Amino acid sequence: MSKGNINVSVENIFPLIKKFLYSDHEIFLRELISNATDATLKLKHLTSIGEVDVAYGNPKIEIKIDKEGKKLHITDQGVGMTAEEVEKYINQIAFSGAEEFLDKYKEAGKDSGIIGHFGLGFYSAFMVASKVEIITKSYKDEPAAHWICDGSPEFSLEKADKTERGTEIILHIAEDSTEFLEEGKIRELLTKYNKFMPIPIKFGTKEINDPEFTPKKIKDKDGKETTEPHKKIKVDDIINNPNPAWTKQPTDLKEADYNSFYRELYPMQFEEPLFHIHLNVDYPFNLTGILYFPKMNNDLNIQKDKIQLYQNQVFVTDNVEGIVPEFLTMLRGVIDSPDIPLNVSRSYLQADGAVKKISSYITRKVADKLKSLFNNSREDFEKKWNDIKIVIEYGMLSEDKFFEKADAFALYPTVDGSFYTYQELHDKIKAKQTDKDDKLVILYASNMDEQYSYIEAAKDKGYEVLLLDSPIVSHLIQKLESSKEHISFARVDGDHIDNLIKKEDTAISKLTEDEKKSLEDILKEVVPSEKFMVQLEAMDSSASPFIITQPEFMRRMKEMQQTGGGGGMFGMGNMPEMYNLIVNTNSELVNEILTTKTKKKQERLITQSLDLARLSQGLLKGKELTEFVKRSYEMIK
Repeated sequence: MSKGNINVSVENIFPLIKKFLYSDHEIFLRELISNATDATLKLKHLTSIGEVDVAYGNPKIEIKIDKEGKKLHITDQGVGMTAEEVEKYINQIAFSGAEEFLDKYKEAGKDSGIIGHFGLGFYSAFMVASKVEIITKSYKDEPAAHWICDGSPEFSLEKADKTERGTEIILHIAEDSTEFLEEGKIRELLTKYNKFMPIPIKFGTKEINDPEFTPKKIKDKDGKETTEPHKKIKVDDIINNPNPAWTKQPTDLKEADYNSFYRELYPMQFEEPLFHIHLNVDYPFNLTGILYFPKMNNDLNIQKDKIQLYQNQVFVTDNVEGIVPEFLTMLRGVIDSPDIPLNVSRSYLQADGAVKKISSYITRKVADKLKSLFNNSREDFEKKWNDIKIVIEYGMLSEDKFFEKADAFALYPTVDGSFYTYQELHDKIKAKQTDKDDKLVILYASNMDEQYSYIEAAKDKGYEVLLLDSPIVSHLIQKLESSKEHISFARVDGDHIDNLIKKEDTAISKLTEDEKKSLEDILKEVVPSEKFMVQLEAMDSSASPFIITQPEFMRRMKEMQQTGGGGGMFGMGNMPEMYNLIVNTNSELVNEILTTKTKKKQERLITQSLDLARLSQGLLKGKELTEFVKRSYEMIK
């Protein structure tokens, strides 16, 4: 037996480990199982190349709780260690690594977030244990070793009578960490971090029906024929799937396999994903994974089920910002890469060259997949558009390269249910919707019910009206207007249709200039100037007498401010709602308002017409709506 001091300059490094890593203390299990996995895979490699003459067999890692003895056991059947290797890897390398880590951790502060490359490894055990034992037997023909350390720099190392190859780590759980003696807690951690580890992990046993037992027909005590009970047997409870779908080749997987894996990742998701993207690259970096497009809606809130980041099948985090482009964080699935530096601060991560390449690669792969789906089955793509548009539109806004590629598959739906790419739309409306200044005006609605009359007015002119109803549409059309030449977007209720697409042949007003001035004065006496800007327009006599619109620029700035960006610099949020009241000078009703002799009737006609226009825009509410209904009934009488 030998005793000694671990060569560390910090007087007692273990309290420091506990202090600095307390928020991450549950990762000790991930770290120790990672070490056990590495030891097992190392043995697999050595046997496969014929380096060692031992049988690899079917090794597993076993986790056992000894609640009474307050101990947690992690046992593997990997390469094991000799006493000399314990001295080298545990006493020297591991603890010098501990000091180095603490220095970096203190420099980076809590921003580190992720502890990386499993560099913590073995010594993370002291976050939850007051004493740690290692009993290990190397694959080499040497005696087993037993190492003990009680959380001080002192250790003991002696021979052990272990005869089976591999390593057992025994954690004597500290009084403040007894939650790790609960089966439920350990199962939760194994499921979280080790669900897809490449080596089977045993955690207890479970009962299953004996596959070799065939129940016979028997008679019960009343003489009725029945089937004898199934024979049960106990088997190891393997809590992980060592061969998850993303580690396989796409050619070896069917659609059902991808959907099955989706349910494995997200057991509480009952809807099938719309489609998947299998990632597989080995140059200039290593990355595998599967991304799924779930059914989306217009809700931009953070999804509960996020993309999971793994490193060699070990779960690291589901906070993938900086690695996955922001617009794709709404997707689900798995990314696995050994090349992502996980032991550094988030600011470093975002500046890292390899990470930027990974982010660009993922963006390109998603764009290529969307283009392929569009080209191969346009009809199916159109059916899914409403469920995926928010991701695509957000991508077009936030990633210039994606914006360029999206020209090939981004769709612009109309109120009539047709779908166009930008080029198709451009070619379809160019002849009719180009104004007198040679600018193409793209009309759109955001709500078919609320803007019905405006949509119909546009369709009567033979114009196409898009239905753009996502919450970021104001940002998107701003981007399109700045990227495409000679175009502008106009919402159908932004003005009278003839003003939205101005042609040379404007209607002639039936009123003289003096009559217009008189009409304007009469209207201004009744129409509240703080809410409405009166605008006299010569329109078709069959058009509505009063039309309420909101200037495109003002409304768009407000919408952009509500969804972040734009608007704020103009102080739009503080401005009162202002609308245009367009009065049709060729309407019979407007002529009657002008020629009516009694002021009372004039006021009643103006108020009723204004309220009808407000009603069509959903602007009449509460007391004013009640008074309007009451007044309308009195007029009928």
